[in-house]
Amino acid sequence: MAGEIHSSTDYIKHHLQNLTWGQHSDGSWGLAHTAQEAKEMGFWAFNLDTLGFSLLLGVVFFFLFYRVAKKATTGVPSGAQNFVEMIVDFIDDSVRGSFSAKSDLVAPLALTIFAWIFLMNLMDLVPVDWIPGLAGMVGLPFLKVVPTTDPNATFGMAIAVFALVLFYSIKIKGIGGFAGELTLQPFGKWALPINLFLEGVTLISKPISLALRLFGNMYAGEMIFILIAIMYGSGMMMASFAGILQLGWAIFHILIITLQAFIFMTLTIVYLDMAHQDH
Repeated sequence: MAGEIHSSTDYIKHHLQNLTWGQHSDGSWGLAHTAQEAKEMGFWAFNLDTLGFSLLLGVVFFFLFYRVAKKATTGVPSGAQNFVEMIVDFIDDSVRGSFSAKSDLVAPLALTIFAWIFLMNLMDLVPVDWIPGLAGMVGLPFLKVVPTTDPNATFGMAIAVFALVLFYSIKIKGIGGFAGELTLQPFGKWALPINLFLEGVTLISKPISLALRLFGNMYAGEMIFILIAIMYGSGMMMASFAGILQLGWAIFHILIITLQAFIFMTLTIVYLDMAHQDH
């Protein structure tokens, strides 16, 4: 595939294309070797890179925290234990500050969301050509290494949170209470259609805002790294300038990837807190 990249536009499109597996127009199943083939595969295609890196990073998170928890000691803690305890205390403070009800799910969920999204975002700091270049050497036409730049991943997580919000809204308030929230506020029973419209938009906007905020910020960050990478092929002076830009943007991007993981986690806690409140 590298031989088919003839311009900056081709380079950008190549790096923004997922490794897609699905059904071809002739009925056979396999990898898409062009963006058009991936488009023709339709809704039921699978982005193998998004799924693969998401699962891999989830396993990394689980393994690291499990290993530290298994070796935890009340004596002199190791550096890894100090780091994990710092993260756990941070999550605990965030949950205590934003969640007023009692639940055994919210704190572990918040920890999982923050750590998992942070690890997925962190992949954006890997130079854009390293892993895709290795993938091309083994015959893979495309490979995106940052799962959160794929809206399928961000919407998947957001919809899972939304399902929990609906579950606890009905569990705590009952079907009647939940329906009453959607139809009787803020203007009372005489404005039921208006109430339903306003509350319905507010409800549906929760997963959309969660997904698009994370996707938009990470996609923009990835695009900047790709544009900087193009500068390396424009002569020695531009390559030197690109190196400075890449370092500066990488340092600044550490703040972005952490902030986006924190925002997704915080909004999840707030939405679940609202679901537990019975008006």
